[in-house]
Amino acid sequence: MTPLPVVEIDGARFTDLEGFWDEVSRQLIPGAVWGRNLDAFNDILRGGFGTPEGGFVLRWTDSRQSRLALGHEETARWLERTLERCHPSNRPDIRADLEAARAGL
Repeated sequence: MTPLPVVEIDGARFTDLEGFWDEVSRQLIPGAVWGRNLDAFNDILRGGFGTPEGGFVLRWTDSRQSRLALGHEETARWLERTLERCHPSNRPDIRADLEAARAGL
């Protein structure tokens, strides 16, 4: 059985969600245009979006730093920016997510 390819994300290379999206773009799907949100990231992890055929191992170095940088506060900041530019029909869901992030949920 051939071992799966290893793709590495370095948590020291970013301090916010925009930087995380950039790191995902560089390491997992270079050159691809994607949604730059958690749903799209989940799609990438499931495969078929330019990731290695047959799956891969995701190694996340400096993940502790990422946990600190990408917590509820950063999620709330990202959702605030998203709320400004999202489709009006998505605003109630984004507002609910924003309230949850602000509450630390």
